[in-house]
Amino acid sequence: MKATRSAMWQDLMAATALVFVFEGILPFLSPARYRQMMSHVIGMPDVSLRGLGLVSMIIGLVTLYLVR
Repeated sequence: MKATRSAMWQDLMAATALVFVFEGILPFLSPARYRQMMSHVIGMPDVSLRGLGLVSMIIGLVTLYLVR
């Protein structure tokens, strides 16, 4: 049980690290485009942001299901 819990934490930390890597790609490669995109996101209504978040979560869950 303890080994399984340790592996779970390692997987969680690896997944978190990958989120940071992916989140950093666009600002690193194209800071101007990133600023432009963020200014567009700021102007989006809450409903659109929630929808985008929901779609993102669904894609993540489906991908996780397929990989696991």
